[in-house]
Amino acid sequence: MADGGDFWDGLDRRVATFDREAAGVAADRAEEERQRVLAEFPLTAWPDLPLERYALGPSAYEAPGRSFCRLMEYGTNAIGSIRGGSAKKHIVYQHRTGEWRIAPSALRGLGAREAWAQVRAEFVGAFAAAAEGAYERIDELESLSYGQALTTKALAVYFPDQFLPIFSAAHVRHFTALLGGRPRDAYSAGVPTWRANRELLVLVRKTPVFDGWRLHEVMRFLYAFHDPRPKNRQVWKIAPGAGARLWDDCLANGRIRVAWDEVGSLGQYESDQDLKDVLDQYWPQSAGGNLRLARQLLAFRDLEPGDPIVANRGKSEVLAVGTVTEGYTYIPDLETHRHAVRVDWDTSYSQHFDAPRHAWQQTFAKVPDTLWREIRQGRRASSTGGGAAEEGAGEGFGVELPDAVRTVMDLLDHKGQVVLQGPPGTGKTRLALSVALALAGRAADIDAPPEERAAALSALSRVPEGAEAARLTMVTFHPSYGYEDFVEGFKPNPSADGSGLNLTMTDGLFRRVCAAAEKAPHETFLIVVDEINRGDLPRVLGELITLLELDKRGSVSVTLPTSGRQQTVPPNVRIIGTMNSADRSVGHIDAAIRRRFAFLDVPPDLDVLDGEIEGLGLADFLGGLNAKLEDAFAPGHLLGQAYLLAGDQPLVTAEQLSHAFHHEIVPLVSDYCLGQPDLLRSVLGALVDDSTGRVVQTNPQDLPGLLAAEFVAAGTARERRTGDQDADVRQGE
Repeated sequence: MADGGDFWDGLDRRVATFDREAAGVAADRAEEERQRVLAEFPLTAWPDLPLERYALGPSAYEAPGRSFCRLMEYGTNAIGSIRGGSAKKHIVYQHRTGEWRIAPSALRGLGAREAWAQVRAEFVGAFAAAAEGAYERIDELESLSYGQALTTKALAVYFPDQFLPIFSAAHVRHFTALLGGRPRDAYSAGVPTWRANRELLVLVRKTPVFDGWRLHEVMRFLYAFHDPRPKNRQVWKIAPGAGARLWDDCLANGRIRVAWDEVGSLGQYESDQDLKDVLDQYWPQSAGGNLRLARQLLAFRDLEPGDPIVANRGKSEVLAVGTVTEGYTYIPDLETHRHAVRVDWDTSYSQHFDAPRHAWQQTFAKVPDTLWREIRQGRRASSTGGGAAEEGAGEGFGVELPDAVRTVMDLLDHKGQVVLQGPPGTGKTRLALSVALALAGRAADIDAPPEERAAALSALSRVPEGAEAARLTMVTFHPSYGYEDFVEGFKPNPSADGSGLNLTMTDGLFRRVCAAAEKAPHETFLIVVDEINRGDLPRVLGELITLLELDKRGSVSVTLPTSGRQQTVPPNVRIIGTMNSADRSVGHIDAAIRRRFAFLDVPPDLDVLDGEIEGLGLADFLGGLNAKLEDAFAPGHLLGQAYLLAGDQPLVTAEQLSHAFHHEIVPLVSDYCLGQPDLLRSVLGALVDDSTGRVVQTNPQDLPGLLAAEFVAAGTARERRTGDQDADVRQGE
């Protein structure tokens, strides 16, 4: 596959290998779906279309095809997908409570039917404008801007020769830049998707190779060879029911199903908190873990075609690896496990692990990159008759970047500097150093054994002979760190005759990195600033804050006040800062600096705690503890997974757990509580002695049971419930 960087390079080869016949069959299916829409919702019916025939809502979930919005989202996948996200994209919709919701703020003072009358009039106006070729008039319809994907798809349905079947704004802009149109970052926020779609259509029609092609064939070609979605997407493990009891159905029908049917269609939820509130109503005893479950269910809802899925039975068996073919749907006719995603399964990946994966006892689990490689290698070994397969054989998998690393790199490309913020122990510095490896082309070392990873980072941090700085420079900010350390200043140096000290103008760390970057413009130089908020940033950065913006890199210079020298910031310099969100000793970052940095939350990652000690699941323990900490304080005062890791691996002995709990976790929690025994007791419960207000000391062998009783009790009670749902909570068991 082409990498999407240059559309014209190798175009003839890609056209020759493209299965246009299959694309034509898909285009025929799309036309059949389009004719269904025209039959059920002819243009002549729109001026009087009732709200219930238009809107997505609880009643529409029970009757596929009943409403226009449901048909657009769930019944016309061959035309093009607008699945994923909440019902808000439909502009006017009925919430699960029965309440009508209206997206445009200007219409919220109206009743639902009055608001719908205005939205309907705008749809009618958009269709009339398209029929007359007066596309600029559509841009004036403000309410439709709240549902641009839906509006663009509707226009493509009624006017199939005037709009491409591509409805994502980001995808349209990606393909436009690919075909020589304006760059993705050249679009203003006010350019609607339908206008960008028309611009892309003009480029397509100017491309000779597409002469005589149907627009659906063009769309499939672009996605086949230049898919804008990340190539290395998050891999999810999803259990098909308790003990994989639904596997035969999932395999035969090409899908994956999960329970929690009581919450209804996941498409009606606007946020993870919205879904958590409903989960809390049905399972209040599990409220501590329901936010995580809500996020997992919404991730399931938002799976896209091409996303990989692993189906498992228990903690040690892979049943198959699948590729999502169609997004989420809610199937009310099923007796149970009504949430479904269409999947093309490949059972050649079936295998058993040598050791159980404790995180797999849950229905959902992220598959770390190392485990994903192990699963693929297991398939390659079995498919070649046993024996180890050669690296890169079979499927041609290359080195993959972890999702978090890709996210940071995207932010660096967009902003130039990023602050990773989160509670202690969430791996912020490790993530920053993983990005350093990726930027240096050493992605294979990100998940290498600790000694190999450390050696790779050491090599990156080594200053080459004759150079001013290494490609990776680390520094820790603190209250005494200043401008003279980071930029330039007079520093005392011994005099030549040894009689005293002379003040010498000395380049600071940042100037040295900039000088090295100017001499090697094709390499990226990264500065990792640990504890960035502990420094006085306005004082440390001084006038250089102006030059951090990407559009000023390499072209704008400032005069340094101490030396009078000119300073620019090369385009190939990047900065990553880490910030402990629980640190009360530092103030907020001021607005001028905040505006020049992208900020990324790094929450606790329970999925890496694939371990169990004396029956205590480490992920369950940390999740329960963090739920109590969040109730007592705020999300910034949680604990990260690093407290339960030894190196890169989960703790394995009760002695290790006891040491981590009593000597690392308890002191931090006590600090959060500011010496208040009642507050400490609200977090640690029975582990705090009532008479002394101190945490009790226990035999290490007894500690796992005490922690399970205090922090995993809700999950245990939930497991004891009868019926399918209780099994689904721990489907992997």
